[in-house]
Amino acid sequence: MNAQQTIAAIESGKYAEIFTTLYGEENVKAQEARYVGVVNEFAKLFGADREISLFSVAGRSEISGNHTDHNCGRVLAASINLDIIAAASPRDDMHISIKSEGFPIDEVDITNPTVDESLYYTSKSIISGMCSGFLKYGHKVGGYDAYTTSNVFKGSGLSSSAAFEDMVGLILNGYYNEGSVDNAEIARIAQYSENVFFGKPSGLMDQTACAVGGFVAIDFKNPSDPIIEKLPFDLTAAGYSLCIVNTGGNHADLNEDYASVPAEMKKVAAYFGKNVLREVTLDEILSNIPKLRELAGDRAIMRAIHFENENERVSAQTEALRNGDIDGFFAGVLASGNSSFKYLQNVYTVKNVSEQGLSLALCVADNALKGKKAAYRVHGGGFAGTIQAFVANEDVPAFKSALDAAFGEGAVTILKVRPYGAIRIQ
Repeated sequence: MNAQQTIAAIESGKYAEIFTTLYGEENVKAQEARYVGVVNEFAKLFGADREISLFSVAGRSEISGNHTDHNCGRVLAASINLDIIAAASPRDDMHISIKSEGFPIDEVDITNPTVDESLYYTSKSIISGMCSGFLKYGHKVGGYDAYTTSNVFKGSGLSSSAAFEDMVGLILNGYYNEGSVDNAEIARIAQYSENVFFGKPSGLMDQTACAVGGFVAIDFKNPSDPIIEKLPFDLTAAGYSLCIVNTGGNHADLNEDYASVPAEMKKVAAYFGKNVLREVTLDEILSNIPKLRELAGDRAIMRAIHFENENERVSAQTEALRNGDIDGFFAGVLASGNSSFKYLQNVYTVKNVSEQGLSLALCVADNALKGKKAAYRVHGGGFAGTIQAFVANEDVPAFKSALDAAFGEGAVTILKVRPYGAIRIQ
C-alpha cells in the first residue's frame, strides 16, 4: 500500500487489535495518530507513491540481574510499550537512508560495509554494522528508505540505541530475508554492530530484550551463545503496571563509577585465576575474605558477593514467572534492590554524596507503597537516573502523585510489558 492507502487502513481501525496488544486499549487512538504522522513524514521525504511497510521495536527495562551480564551472569529483562516505529520502503540499489525525527538524515552505502573509526558512536556506523552482521551470518541485505520516531526517552535506562539497532535489522529481515531471521539472531547482530562498528563494548541484554518481547531470561555463561528464554507471564493480566521514575540525576562524570563495578568484580575473580565471577563460587569468596581485602578492598568483595547472590535470585525469579508466582517474583525484585543499595553500591556516587536522587526516590516509593503488594528497585546501571516499581493498577494514581510531587510533574512513566519486541505491523 502507498501512503494514502496506509493512512486509510490505520484510520479505519485495521491495526486496532495489534495496537491494543502492543500499547494497551487506552492508547490505540494516540498510536493510530502517531503512525499516521510517521507515514506522512515518510511521504514528504521519499514520495507518497512508494509501497510502505510499518515496523515497531520495543524499548526495554532491566528487571533483575543488576550488573551481572558483564561477568557472564544471568539477567531478567522485559520489553515495554514505549518503542521506535518506522515507515519504510525498499530500494533497488545498495543504499540505506534513515531519517529519525529530530536528527539529520543518515545515508549509507552498504555495498561493502566496513569499520570506519571516524564514524564511531554514530547511527551511520550502526547501519553499516547491521548490514555487515547480516552478511557475516549468512543473511541478505539491500537498500531501503525509512522514517522513524521514538518515544523511548534517552538516559532512562530503556535502551533507545538498542531499539534503533534492532529496527535496522528488522527492516532488513522483512524486505530481504522473508522474515526468516529470528529476533534473537537480530539481537546478536545488533550487539556485533555496536561492539565492532559503533565502538562500544556492550553486552547483549539490551538488544535481546528489545527484540524478543515480553519477559525474557538470559544466561550469559557462554556470552557468544547466551541461553534466551521468553517467559509466559502477563503483567497486565496480573493487574500491575511497571512504573519508571526519572529522578533527574545527571549521568555526567559517572563513567568511572560504572567502570568500577565490572573492574572490581573481575579483580576478585582474578584472585582465583578466573576471568569472570561466573567461574567463582560464593563459598570461595567467603572463605578468602582476609586475603581479598588486601588485594581488592572491601567494596570489591561486597560487589562480588552481590553478583553471586543476584545470579541465584534471577534463577528463582525466572522460575516464579514460569509458574505465575507474583509473590516470589516481587520478593526477588525487593531483594535485588536491597543488595544493589547495600552491597553493589550503585544507588549513588561517592563523588557527591549530597545528591542522592535514587536513594530519595526509593525512600519515597517505600513510604508511598507501605502496606501494598508491590516491589521496587534501582533501574539500569544506577548511580543516577531512574528507579522502577511494580505497582497494582489501582495504586498507580497515588504512587504517581507522590513521586511526581517529589521529582516534578511527569517524573513517573507508567508502562506495560508488551508481548512482542521487534514486529512488522504491515
